[in-house]
Amino acid sequence: MSEFDRKAATWDQDAAKVARAERVAEAIRDMVADLAGRHALEVGCGTGLLGFALRPHVARITLADTSAGMLEVLRQKIANAGFQGMEALQHDFTQGPLPEARYGLVCSLMVLHHIPDTEAALRRFHDILEPDGLLCMADLDSEDGSFHGADVTDVHLGFDREALRAQLQRAGFQDIRFRTPFVIARETGQGPRQYPVFLVAARRSA
Repeated sequence: MSEFDRKAATWDQDAAKVARAERVAEAIRDMVADLAGRHALEVGCGTGLLGFALRPHVARITLADTSAGMLEVLRQKIANAGFQGMEALQHDFTQGPLPEARYGLVCSLMVLHHIPDTEAALRRFHDILEPDGLLCMADLDSEDGSFHGADVTDVHLGFDREALRAQLQRAGFQDIRFRTPFVIARETGQGPRQYPVFLVAARRSA
């Protein structure tokens, strides 16, 4: 059982995570004028907090994760809500064969810093987008390692925005825009700290 499997049952009880997803969904709506007709894919969806916040604003949405525990919670939430046009999918879009489906929007929230090969992931996200499709990712700005703590070593320490812009361009994206939808406040061994989180929107080249 993974760490995310263990946390799945209580994930939505964290009000800060719920508020974070709602803020990112609001920022995506502000940055993407034509969401309504798009089939969206949320990568690393967890229990679907971002996907649920986006659902009323897109044509349909696929929520993908590798954690069976998270997906179990998500499927129950979808059933309870009775939502149409919303499906859960156990799949790792960062490796292995890509599905034939193509999407008008690929989005993620606090996922990219968990993916070892950022550039390879961006190329794969580009490949599963429709022509003129959009990538919207929210994640940490560069930080000193205190966000996760010294015991966690298998993550990126956030991202420099200009370096990420260059990676997106090399992967085939254009019209790259950043904003800061929220800041995470967290207690650390060095006292209270604030960690800005960016949202980047980028368009697939035709």
